[in-house]
Amino acid sequence: MQNRNLLLILAVLIIAGAVYFMTAEQQKKDQDIKMGVILGFTGPIESLTPGMADSAELAFAEVSESGALLGGAKITPLRADSTCVDAAAATAAAERLITSDNVAGIMGADCSGVTTAVANNVAVPNGVVMVSPSATSPALTTIDDKGYFFRTAPSDARQGEVLAAVLKDRGISEVAVTYTNNDYGKGFADAFVAAFEAAGGSVSVTTSHEEGKGDYAAEVGALAASGSDTLVVLGYSDGGGRGIIQASLDADSFQQFAVGDGMISQALIDGISGDLTGLIGTLPGSDAAGAKMFLDLAASKGKDGDGPYRAESYDAAALMMLAMQAGGNAERETVAKNLMAVANAPGTEIFPGELAKGLKILADGGQVNYQGATNVELTDVGEAAGSYKELEVKNNKFETVSIR
Repeated sequence: MQNRNLLLILAVLIIAGAVYFMTAEQQKKDQDIKMGVILGFTGPIESLTPGMADSAELAFAEVSESGALLGGAKITPLRADSTCVDAAAATAAAERLITSDNVAGIMGADCSGVTTAVANNVAVPNGVVMVSPSATSPALTTIDDKGYFFRTAPSDARQGEVLAAVLKDRGISEVAVTYTNNDYGKGFADAFVAAFEAAGGSVSVTTSHEEGKGDYAAEVGALAASGSDTLVVLGYSDGGGRGIIQASLDADSFQQFAVGDGMISQALIDGISGDLTGLIGTLPGSDAAGAKMFLDLAASKGKDGDGPYRAESYDAAALMMLAMQAGGNAERETVAKNLMAVANAPGTEIFPGELAKGLKILADGGQVNYQGATNVELTDVGEAAGSYKELEVKNNKFETVSIR
């Protein structure tokens, strides 16, 4: 009987220990800092977003592994689908991240329309910082964000000027323009047309196109009727933009194509039936020291950092982590109050792979000037000024021609 009682006591102690261990592990997991990653994992840029998410999570992992954030805090990234085009779906996804998952901040969103919807309807009212790596609509410069919206990508007000300059420098003086019918497309088109005409160029026709259509022959027919040899397509690589180019190639309608950042994807080249050699485009990017450091860091972790908005995604995530450290906690308001300070001078310059160094400097009461992968410098409204790559399709891939 005595042995039996001892066995029962031992069993109870083992069970109690297991319960305690599980409870402690769950508490630790619950204490991890949760960060949202909201991007269009489905929709017209779905080929771009996995690399963007991986890049942001590279920064989160770097910080977690360093053990230097707020005394050893770990980051748990939570993904959500913005769809890129469905504002209601994006808003609902963000609502879950903010209210159910209690994220401290959001890396995203991506496309300008859904980013505006999430900021206005969910993030700003709940005091949650959003740092978009790719929402480029000029309209986002003036939204009433109350200091909670930032972006590491520059505005299309600038990209319109750059694309116009690229075409003029190549001797192209007349173009037809089509743009996806949303905030991103309209804002980009307006900026481009104004800059191209100001530089002496002529725009024969400007029309919008809708996403999700199976056939764009009618749209291409109307564009081709303008008589222009060059078509500027400001759309999405996995959506209507690709459809426009495919229909144009099928009809042999244009001699030259020019595109904006939403079209820069290997998936565009791989998905088109026809030869895109000579297609030109623009994409935020630089050849600064941090850009090479980011590529090397990504490669060392088995990731490909060479893609649209991947560097900007890493920087967006890194800025929020540094802001927490600067403020001494992971409260949402802390991120908002300290992000501009860690993004700009004065302070020690911090590059990709150096987040632990930046965290230690901040913990010791110092200042950092985060340069990151994209030579980060935020304007007074919290957006990147930015430089751009001039790209051209050669040997069945996009190659950088110059940095502007």
